[in-house]
Amino acid sequence: MMSDEISAFILGAGLGTRLRPLTDDLPKPLVPVWNRPLIHHAMDHLIADLGVTRFLVNTHHCSDRYGEWFPEGKYRETKVSFRHEPVLLDTAGGLDNIRDWIPADQSFAIYNGDILTDLPLEQAWRAHLDSGNLATLILRSSGDELRVGYDAGTGRIVDLRGALRPEWEERYQFTGIYFVSPEFLPFLKVGEIESIVFPLLRAIEAGAAVGGIVVDEGIWSDLGERDSYLDALSSLRSGVRQGGGKRIDESARIAPSAEVDEVSSIGAEAVIGADCRLQECVIWPGGVVKDGVHLERVVVRSGQVASRSLSDTDL
Repeated sequence: MMSDEISAFILGAGLGTRLRPLTDDLPKPLVPVWNRPLIHHAMDHLIADLGVTRFLVNTHHCSDRYGEWFPEGKYRETKVSFRHEPVLLDTAGGLDNIRDWIPADQSFAIYNGDILTDLPLEQAWRAHLDSGNLATLILRSSGDELRVGYDAGTGRIVDLRGALRPEWEERYQFTGIYFVSPEFLPFLKVGEIESIVFPLLRAIEAGAAVGGIVVDEGIWSDLGERDSYLDALSSLRSGVRQGGGKRIDESARIAPSAEVDEVSSIGAEAVIGADCRLQECVIWPGGVVKDGVHLERVVVRSGQVASRSLSDTDL
C-alpha cells in the first residue's frame, strides 16, 4: 500500500444504455454485484492497491441515487465527492470539468465506473511515477477490443483506434484504468465534449510521453452489457480479492425445495418460492420468484416478481 496521499476519479456519469433495462432508474456503477454496488468493488480495489485517500465521482443519470450509498460523503472513512454533469461531457470533458479538484503536483488515478477487476495496480502505479509519463494506460494482452497500439520496447502508446498508426500490429485491450499527471491537462480542450482518446492522441502527436503497462494478472470484466454483467458472477466466485460481498444475503427467504446453483446471487429480503430453480441469475434486493418458476440467466430487479419460467431474457 502506498503511503502518500492518492486521489482517484471514478467515471460514473454514463447513461448505461447498453445495460438497460437494469439501468432505467439506476446509474450503472450502482448496479448490484454480489449484493454490493459495482462502485464499491472499484473503491475497495483502489484503496487496497494504492491507498487512495480521496475519491471524486462524476454523475449524470439518476444522480440522486448515489446519496443512498454515500449519505455522509465517505466510503470506509475515505472522502467521496461528487460532480454532477447536467449535460454529459464524455470522458475528456468530464476530466476538464474537475480541474479544480485535481492535485496540482501529483498524479492521480482514473477508473471507469463500469468495470469489475482485481488486477494488481501498485507496481503499475510506481512505474508510472518513475517513468515521467503524462499518462499511463493499463492494458491487457487479450480482449474483445484490441484497439491500443503499444510499443513494448519503448513502453509508449503509439496509436489509438487506428487514428495514427493503423498498420501497427501490436494491439492491446484498454482496461479503463489509467494514471494521469497534471501536466497532461493542457491537452484537454476547455469546455469541449469529447472522449479522452482525442487529448491522448494530441499528446502522442506532440511527442509527449504517453505510456502503457500490460497487466494480465487477475480478472477483468467490462460490465457494460447484460451478458457481461451475468458472466461476472463466475468471476466473483473464482475470487475477486478486494471487498468480496455475499453471494446470498442472510435476509433472503429461500424455500427449502428451491434449487439455487453455485453462481446465482440473491439480495436482501428477496423471496425464492418452493420448487424454484435458479441458474446464473441475479435477484436484486426485494425481488420475488414465485413457486415452481425456473430461471436461467435472468435478472429480477428490486420490486419485480418472476411468475413464469424464463431463460436468457429480462422481465
